[in-house]
Amino acid sequence: MTQTSTGSVRPKIAVLANIYKARLHTQHIVDRILDGYGWDGVFYHPRLDVVSLFVEEHGEGDLVPERAQRHPEMKVYDTISEALMRGTGKLAVDGVVYIGEQGIYPLNEKGQTEYPRYRFFEEVIDVFRSSGHSVPVYVDKHLSWNWDFAKAMYDASRAMGFPLMAGSSAPVRWRIPSIEMPIEAQVTEAMCVAFGGLDSYDIHALETIQCMVERRKGVETGVSWVEAYRGEGFWRAHERQVWSPELFKAALCRSHMLRSARRSFTDAYPTLDEMKALVKDPVAYHYRHLDGLHCTMMLMNGLVADFNFAAAIEGQPRPLSTQMYASRLAEGATLENYFNPLVHYIEQMMLTRKEPYPVERTLLTTGLLCAGIDSLFQGQQRLPTPQLVIRYQPGDSTFRRN
Repeated sequence: MTQTSTGSVRPKIAVLANIYKARLHTQHIVDRILDGYGWDGVFYHPRLDVVSLFVEEHGEGDLVPERAQRHPEMKVYDTISEALMRGTGKLAVDGVVYIGEQGIYPLNEKGQTEYPRYRFFEEVIDVFRSSGHSVPVYVDKHLSWNWDFAKAMYDASRAMGFPLMAGSSAPVRWRIPSIEMPIEAQVTEAMCVAFGGLDSYDIHALETIQCMVERRKGVETGVSWVEAYRGEGFWRAHERQVWSPELFKAALCRSHMLRSARRSFTDAYPTLDEMKALVKDPVAYHYRHLDGLHCTMMLMNGLVADFNFAAAIEGQPRPLSTQMYASRLAEGATLENYFNPLVHYIEQMMLTRKEPYPVERTLLTTGLLCAGIDSLFQGQQRLPTPQLVIRYQPGDSTFRRN
């Protein structure tokens, strides 16, 4: 293995985080890098060394003291720049892992938590510029709650030439069944029926859709408009068949956690009245790609508690459908196994300095999330999205095979 920019055989990593507590994303990711995880039938230790750590929020339940004591090679710093420079006055790490999820931050009028992903990123870029070189950066989940911030982050990575990885764990998880969208498939409509909150779990559902449909015939060119539905507006759209009832059924049939309004039975297709009784606040982002493909992301809390995908493919009599499988948290456990593939690809990027899959996927899904929330905020209007003319080709398939 060749030496890294710091002269080490093993890449030296700086970890930046909003907060580091049990069962939060920082623990899910960083504990795996520090202590290893199960992979390909063995207990695997990543070929990375975490040498510096900056965490903005502390308090009750903070894991930083214990982790720093057990891993003395990981020094704790008071600022982002210090974590990157490590007392040298210049960039002194080979990669940056930033987990900007969770913590106590302002809530804006749209209901978005203004996590400081862009502020952290700007401070990282300042060190890159002053040092005259850059290293790979991983940003957890979507790039930002703000589209302009997200685009600026992407543009900086392209201008400065450093690999940028971002996004959800959903595209690289196990799938049930273990299938991929056929390359060059003529997809006419796609859907994800999921659960969770706005500006949080919707990114997982959007990435579930995009990692599948980006493999369709042609290349991804972006999205022309987004229209959100919520509450009664959702149910009216559902009854008008704004989205395909066949795809909706195909997605629901993949759920392992489909609830029923009937007692003692949970695997029957629910009636509309039963769904309305279970789902008090349904949300959908419905959008059209520039090539005509229509997609729908749904959050249906109370009906499902997983991420279920379905797509119509021209010439196929039945929808293609699967579930992006997320193992459920067992009592007393603090780590979810569906983070294993994500940490694997973070490691690969740090080792190879190559993006394991297109970061344009997450740029597009970040834009879709922002537009969906804007549509809800503006009375569920259809919003044109000229900013989402984003062109890219899919990379190699990266989901975790069973």
